[in-house]
Amino acid sequence: MPVAAIFILQTISSFLARVIPIIAPAMSAEYGWSGSSIGYLTASNSMGGLAILVAGSALLKQIGGMRTLQLTLVLGAVCMALFLYPVVGVALAACFAMGLSNGAANPAGSEVLQRFSPPGKRNLMFSIKQAGVPVGGVIAGLLVPVVVASSGWRMALLACALIVLLPVALSWRLSGSLDAPAGKPDGAAGKKSGFAMPTLQSLRTLSVPLASLTHSRGLMKISVVGGLFAVCQSCWFTFTVIYLIDDLGYSLGLAGMVFAVMQAGGVIGRIALGWLSDYLRSATATLSIAAILSAATTALLGLTSTQWPLWAVITLAFVAGCSAASWNGVQIAEVARRSPPHLISETAAGSSILVNLVNMVAPTTFAAFVAASGRYDYAFLCTGAFSLLVLACLPRDRRDPAGAADRPR
Repeated sequence: MPVAAIFILQTISSFLARVIPIIAPAMSAEYGWSGSSIGYLTASNSMGGLAILVAGSALLKQIGGMRTLQLTLVLGAVCMALFLYPVVGVALAACFAMGLSNGAANPAGSEVLQRFSPPGKRNLMFSIKQAGVPVGGVIAGLLVPVVVASSGWRMALLACALIVLLPVALSWRLSGSLDAPAGKPDGAAGKKSGFAMPTLQSLRTLSVPLASLTHSRGLMKISVVGGLFAVCQSCWFTFTVIYLIDDLGYSLGLAGMVFAVMQAGGVIGRIALGWLSDYLRSATATLSIAAILSAATTALLGLTSTQWPLWAVITLAFVAGCSAASWNGVQIAEVARRSPPHLISETAAGSSILVNLVNMVAPTTFAAFVAASGRYDYAFLCTGAFSLLVLACLPRDRRDPAGAADRPR
């Protein structure tokens, strides 16, 4: 039940974020915005995730990670109505609010799964949870273009809002038991769930997530690895649809299908990499494979042209989904494994802060480069190089045949 609940809410949170790069081409065409504006909207979405990670740690502790995730999903769904105003600043504010749930998802999921995952299957459990991210992308890639084509992007916004709100309503009562500390009754947790205004003392918690990463060198290095992986992933997620439309002449429906295939590859890849990491008992080996494939597929995306057959582009997108978009579960599980037991949610938030910083900077830089040069190919080639840096930053595994890597924490 905990894995299912976290998986569903993770899926909906991802769906909410993936709506932006898919629906933005139709919205931008009507409002007269440039195609590169999608990068800035996505950056604002990542900034929302960063804000809840940095400034919302006290809220996560007070009302619980699951409840925080549910509340931010509701806020994001409501704020989708702001897209009806043809002002870039308003759209940026809507994207910011929609990004809050992305920031809450990882700390909430890490804290719950670290308590409920059986030793020896932790990487798999975390990867199943993270598989919700591409599942949300598959739903968005297949559903949103169809609704846009049949009823317009405004009706697509309404449909997306309902898709977000329904699972939140169904899982609302469940969060009380999952947020309760282990060994304590729900009522004890409930007494601490009241909201308190921030104080000078609570402001000191702003530095806790990043400071928690300094407990060991390996913990910081595996967190930096997540940031390097995020460069390719964020650019794939943000620019695949608009690149296929602008440079290869695809329709929104066809581009959305390729996007969905890439996300489907992420579902398979995340679970497969989680299983492989547990089987090899080596996160380093697994993430090294993902890094090489991520660099290769991102560079190849920049070399595609209108002469490429559709099956080749779809195959490339699928392999990219299995690599560039599949590292998360193994990396997040490794962060939790290397964390002090009492700082799991803090280190998960700290690692996610680094990833969200990259998710904010990378699409903005990519968009600015494309706007200045008009060259997607060079942009994707430079992006792919960041995945190769993962090979130099990965902490070395210390193999322990007695199973110390999976000891309960």
